Amino acid sequence: MSLSAEKMGNLCCCVQVDQSSVAIKETFGKFEAVLDPGCHCLPWFLGSQLAGHLSLRLQQLDVRCETKTKDNVFVNVVASIQYRALADKASDAFYKLTNTRTQIQAYVFDVIRASVPKLNLDDVFEQKNEIAKAVEDELGKAMSAYGYEIVQTLIVDIEPDEHVKRAMNEINAAARLRLAANEKAEAEKILQIKRAEGEAESKYLSGLGIARQRQAIVDGLRDSVLGFSENVPGTSAKDVMDMVLVTQYFDTMKEIGAASKSSAVFIPHGPGAIRDVATQIRDGLLQASAHK
Repeated sequence: MSLSAEKMGNLCCCVQVDQSSVAIKETFGKFEAVLDPGCHCLPWFLGSQLAGHLSLRLQQLDVRCETKTKDNVFVNVVASIQYRALADKASDAFYKLTNTRTQIQAYVFDVIRASVPKLNLDDVFEQKNEIAKAVEDELGKAMSAYGYEIVQTLIVDIEPDEHVKRAMNEINAAARLRLAANEKAEAEKILQIKRAEGEAESKYLSGLGIARQRQAIVDGLRDSVLGFSENVPGTSAKDVMDMVLVTQYFDTMKEIGAASKSSAVFIPHGPGAIRDVATQIRDGLLQASAHK
């Protein structure tokens, strides 16, 4: 209601009380009644007057309190108090307290500074709900006598000293780096183990392939020698083997000469060299056949 409208209402002995609020009526300075929202007659010539209005809406007060934890760390605890005046105790709420917010702030300081010093810094973060419950219980008992209801109390922030926060972050970062290093080392260990297992399996299979290849060569040469000896009378197995080895020798020399990027290979060449090569290859094949 505007100031001019209020003056006009006073002249007409009528007052307006807005929704979600009440008004305090006095007669010759003494409390008489609580006026609900609406229009009321207030005959000023009979000593009636309006002492003031009281809001019944939910209000919020944020309180920042500095205190010290059990492990000697200074922290700022921010508590959010939601409260409202009770309609049935409006006279108490209007007359008993001069400054409601200051009174609530004093109780919050008292409870927080009594609770936090019993806890270490880490426990303060973990038990903030218990701290809020203690503040709410203490405020509820105290403020109900003054006509106020504490709807809810929240610990919305806990701020340690800047140096302490930096140290906590460094400790956390170091722990995470250590965990990451352990995980990386474990992963590299697994990779090396798997790589070694793969190489071992590869070498084993390669060895089996080479052994089977050599065995197939020996079996093929043996079958060729036996078949040639049977079909050509007067030839011995030694003669056939020498001829096969000489043929292989010349095929190898041809392949070496045909390769454009092959390295230089120095081998003895001549009739005597061919005989020596044939003897060495034959002895190796016969030994392989004997081990079969």
